[in-house]
Amino acid sequence: MVNLVAIQEPLIILLMKMAGVQTHAIEIEPGTIMNFWVPNETIQKPNKKSKTTVVTTINPKPEKPVVVLVHGFAAEGIATWQFQIGSLSKEYSVYVPDLLFFGGSISDSPDRSPTFQAECLVKGLRKLGVERCVVVGFSYGGMVAFKMAELYPEMIRAMVISGSILSMTDSISELTLKELGFSSSSELLLPDSVKGLKALLSVATHKKLWFPDRLHKDYLEVMFNNRKERGELLEGLIVSNKDITIPYFPQRIHLLWGENDQIFKMELAQNMKWELGENTTVEGIPKAGHLVHIERPCVYSRCLKKFLASLPTEEPLHK
Repeated sequence: MVNLVAIQEPLIILLMKMAGVQTHAIEIEPGTIMNFWVPNETIQKPNKKSKTTVVTTINPKPEKPVVVLVHGFAAEGIATWQFQIGSLSKEYSVYVPDLLFFGGSISDSPDRSPTFQAECLVKGLRKLGVERCVVVGFSYGGMVAFKMAELYPEMIRAMVISGSILSMTDSISELTLKELGFSSSSELLLPDSVKGLKALLSVATHKKLWFPDRLHKDYLEVMFNNRKERGELLEGLIVSNKDITIPYFPQRIHLLWGENDQIFKMELAQNMKWELGENTTVEGIPKAGHLVHIERPCVYSRCLKKFLASLPTEEPLHK
């Protein structure tokens, strides 16, 4: 039987190209390949004699300010940010990575930490010619974004974080799962049944969505591959409370939240603003849950662009 989600891929690729991005695979290091959606104008046409689809150089470097959109745990890059790319691409060079074990990105490294994801993402961006950028991170991608900013402050101009925290401590994990009625992170974020996916969507959205079971099943088959590795990613997220320190971030940070987020509540965003200091602002979007960028895409994009426009101009963006 035809998978209704999978057959949309050619159409999505075409629509994304019209929106301003195309897909390319980058070899980060031997054994590690990361897929990126990159601006159309930066793609170097492949050599017809070459048999490889992996590229290590992109030409030319983007002239517009760079925005990197980092996805969460339940979907790859394009599925997460499909409503924001077209809105941003006229004024910004938009890069949308697929983190390792999502969307064709793979690695033979045993490291499953957000730090390793951040390191690979930065290496990939540098190979693509990006030297400075604003990173927008959602949920799991927000934790990766925080690591990028902590480890590579010279690259990250500013951050927009939605539905995420600095790191997943054991106490936050236990409390969140208990409140949501799940026994483990895997049960919540790696559903293996239509019932499980419906439960995830129920806690991730403010307004309950309805889709036929067939579509839920097809989505599970396409979006929830590499289950073993993703389970290990979830295990690699948890850190002990006693090991937590709050890094100093020189960048401006904007916490853009769904006011009805059940997974990471607005209270957490307010607390994080206090912890991160005066460079941090917080903004809530009403009638939206954890998936705020999908439930209220126009409002989210408008708030995002307003923040981006408030940043000082940097010249040149690239050397």
